Amino acid sequence: QGQLVQSGGGLVQPGGSLRLSCQVSGVIPTNYGIGWLRQAPGKTSRVTISCIDKDKTFYAESVKGRFTISRDMSKNTVYLQINDLAPEDTGTYYCTTIVYVQEYNTCAVVDNYWSQGTQVNVSS
Repeated sequence: QGQLVQSGGGLVQPGGSLRLSCQVSGVIPTNYGIGWLRQAPGKTSRVTISCIDKDKTFYAESVKGRFTISRDMSKNTVYLQINDLAPEDTGTYYCTTIVYVQEYNTCAVVDNYWSQGTQVNVSS
């Protein structure tokens, strides 16, 4: 059984940067990509922020130009570099398994692999 182990996050001032990491351990279907979802404070839903599936990437409009997703296959790790943080980026970030949906140029969560989540607080 595979697991997603997340690291990074914390309290950052507006305009700051941080990097989230999502390491895949164990066995996860190789046809899955990895996506980052955010749950805003007081919300129950998780919104897809970015994902990567083979050579396809997706970014939500609100993060384009500020967030960059990448992966290091040798470390089985996917990163989310977050720059120019804004208060609206505050929330709990999760990584999960996804597949890229070409028809809609976005990604869909598949299976039930989730990281433990990490809190990102953007505040002065």
